[in-house]
Amino acid sequence: MSREQDLGEPELTQALLPPGFLKHPVHFLAFGFGSGAAARAPGTWGSLAAIPLWYGIAWLPGVAYWAVVALAFLVGIWLCGKTAEDLKVHDHGGIVWDEFVGMWIALGLFPDQIYGVLMAFALFRLFDVVKPWPIGWLDERLPGGLGIMVDDVVAGFMALGCLYAIDRWLMPIII
Repeated sequence: MSREQDLGEPELTQALLPPGFLKHPVHFLAFGFGSGAAARAPGTWGSLAAIPLWYGIAWLPGVAYWAVVALAFLVGIWLCGKTAEDLKVHDHGGIVWDEFVGMWIALGLFPDQIYGVLMAFALFRLFDVVKPWPIGWLDERLPGGLGIMVDDVVAGFMALGCLYAIDRWLMPIII
């Protein structure tokens, strides 16, 4: 079950936020610059919002790119943990910084065509929502910000692995 479904009514995403909550820079970042405050499917909106930012870092050399992603992961542990603590909810559906990092991992092969970006998005969302092992297992067992971040990081790497396999084995057959 996805976090969006965990919340029941989609309006609860907005209702659970205290007035002025997103004015706090930590919460604003954890909510993906506000994209996680969407009434429906905040994880999907957060994943989409990660794509324009990815275009801003995709030009970096590979080592620098992965360093930025690793830094975003480490900062995200604190951002997401602090925001969840302030909301008194373990993994509020509006916390989407983890989707940002997961998408940046899924996009790590640097697709140069829009269909590659769309495939990365679709695969990442599939793994994030379905939560196959070990994603669901990790999601249930890891506490705090680390628990919020890790399941999306693993989903991102699973999507990246699928994209690599498609690029390596399926695309040469099609072309």
